[in-house]
Amino acid sequence: MDKIPPSFQDLLKAEKRAFAYLATVMEDGSPQVTPVWFDMDGVHILINSEEGRIKDKNMRSRPKIALAIADPDNPYRYIQVRGKVVEITKVGGAEHIDRLSYKYTGNPIYEAKNPKKSRVTYKIMPEKVSVMG
Repeated sequence: MDKIPPSFQDLLKAEKRAFAYLATVMEDGSPQVTPVWFDMDGVHILINSEEGRIKDKNMRSRPKIALAIADPDNPYRYIQVRGKVVEITKVGGAEHIDRLSYKYTGNPIYEAKNPKKSRVTYKIMPEKVSVMG
């Protein structure tokens, strides 16, 4: 597993509020990219989605993913991560999206939560990391 260099660790911090662009693979082999909120647990990159969305289906069927995390202050400075979804859980999913809402919007409650749908957290293990800028 590659490590994210110390000089790029700031992009992972809450203060930066950098978006990650998540690439998954569709059933027909074509790519699908979505901007997502993220945080870390110290080892894994954590993202959150509503169960049943395209990225959810793709990560369940084909867990190899790629992420690009661009510096909001300098988009030519970014981290690229290739990795694998190693865990998918509904446990704590609603709380996780609230934490991400606070990080990205300052609101401690994710307003767009659909009470009829489950929130899911995905743990991504970085396998290959490259940086630019």
